[in-house]
Amino acid sequence: MKKLLTGEQVVKSFGTGGEKRNVLDGVSVSIHEGEFVAVMGPSGSGKSTLLFALSGTDNVDGGQIAFDGKDLSRLGESELAELRRTQMGFVFQQPTMLKNLNILDNIILPSMRGGRRAAGAITARARALMDRVGIAELAERDIAQVSGGQLQRAGICRALMNNPKMIFGDEPTGALNSRAAEEIMDLLSEIHAEGTTVMLVTHDAKVAARAERTLFMRDGNIVSELKLPRFDGHDLDDRIGQVTLKMREIGV
Repeated sequence: MKKLLTGEQVVKSFGTGGEKRNVLDGVSVSIHEGEFVAVMGPSGSGKSTLLFALSGTDNVDGGQIAFDGKDLSRLGESELAELRRTQMGFVFQQPTMLKNLNILDNIILPSMRGGRRAAGAITARARALMDRVGIAELAERDIAQVSGGQLQRAGICRALMNNPKMIFGDEPTGALNSRAAEEIMDLLSEIHAEGTTVMLVTHDAKVAARAERTLFMRDGNIVSELKLPRFDGHDLDDRIGQVTLKMREIGV
């Protein structure tokens, strides 16, 4: 498989002077096209920082990051923004939605930028995605009129609007109850099965169990990883057990 995303000796520091510390301390990682990768570790281990660095959302202090053959350090801010908008999708623990827009308008807003597609085509795409994830009837609702799980589904629709090559998720189920979390993971697993590359940061072994590869971080470094066969909808409990055992072994 072709490498879609690589990070070589990535360093990210916070603070100044004697308070300066490396949140990412020379991390190297590769993610292949069509792969599903989870990242686990205790709070402060660098999980989310790694995700934001690899996606070009946050600047780094050292190392090299390449996405689909493009060296992110050579791209200007506008080029980075265009890359993220057209080639990447993002799903966060709390979807960032504008309160003055309804669900449909929140989904289509990022895709309206650039003016490369007709408004009608963008709206049709959004409605098709909403129908697929089971929230078609919520199009005109305000964001305060839907549940957390429904709002997260809307966030996934927004992430998929431009047919991204890769989905980045930062604790996408962290604010959901167990049933809603399982439904969101079923959806992300389905998206992955169709060929989209997925990288998720999580504390939850049930989420990591869906991945083919789980990276375990501590103190700004990847200290171990667990490889599993591609998830086919079966043996989830066994996969959860393997992730949990690995977490205990390395104290994550």
